[in-house]
Amino acid sequence: LGFAATARAAAPRTMRVDYFHTGNAAGEVFSLDRVVLEPLPWPGNPRRPLDDTNLGKYFFEVIDRQTNRVLYSRGFASVYGEWETTDEAKDARRTFSESLRFPAPDRPVQIVLKKRDAGNAFREAWTFNLDPKDMFIDTSAPPSPGALVEIQKSGDSADKVDFLILGDGYTAAERGKFEKDARRLTELLFAVSPFQERRSDFNVWALCPPAEQSGISRPSTGVHRRSRIGATYDAFGSERYVLTFENRSFRDVASFAPYDFVEILTNSRTYGGGGIFGQYSTVAADSLWAPYVFVHEFGHHFAGLADEY
Repeated sequence: LGFAATARAAAPRTMRVDYFHTGNAAGEVFSLDRVVLEPLPWPGNPRRPLDDTNLGKYFFEVIDRQTNRVLYSRGFASVYGEWETTDEAKDARRTFSESLRFPAPDRPVQIVLKKRDAGNAFREAWTFNLDPKDMFIDTSAPPSPGALVEIQKSGDSADKVDFLILGDGYTAAERGKFEKDARRLTELLFAVSPFQERRSDFNVWALCPPAEQSGISRPSTGVHRRSRIGATYDAFGSERYVLTFENRSFRDVASFAPYDFVEILTNSRTYGGGGIFGQYSTVAADSLWAPYVFVHEFGHHFAGLADEY
């Protein structure tokens, strides 16, 4: 009985739905890519599975098909959601990879993805059924990105915010530099209110898959790099905007750490960063403005704060 009770109390694994988001300014479609069972248990708070904040351009629900009860929900923004407002989206169609993560269910569920309409209300945009016993759910472990660094452990993942710092553009020889950069920026974040007062509510982890070349892509200067995180300057033609469009690979790397929020730390000096609510934020580690950009973009990612804050 003790074992069964412990097993029931143990956190479920983390399930991830990777999907394609395609369209232009006039319309969009969603299509399933793969369902993945990530290596680690679900890091979220089991007592707060439902999102009542009303933040984000999109919102998804995991619904028990037998009882019709919502098991999990989250609002979020996406790279596609931003791209569809650009001039390029008026003339071209593009496809972006995106992911939904949630506690692995033990029974068949319906996944419902919603988007805000012109009146700001959420409307269903895509839905599909998911059976956790489906033989095509990918349980294989992706290649390891290397050792997980514990920067700050304040408590159990269920009771804390798990914040993951991912290094991009650091070679194996620069791993020491990455760890120093990650620790330096962690201290900068917790020197600022309200994070300063809530430091003990965070666990901070760091991962850095070794890059073959130092630095990240900067297409406007003819520099192209391939890395597992895939961060690049010049997102949507904006020189200082740093995003990754390699969502599948980025998620596989991140799956080796417990995380609720992710910061991508790029091994670069040029001013740059970005933040997508509920997805990730980025910052150029060696920019003179890194302390400001790091906290500012994390505000977008963590709390959906607008630029005016």
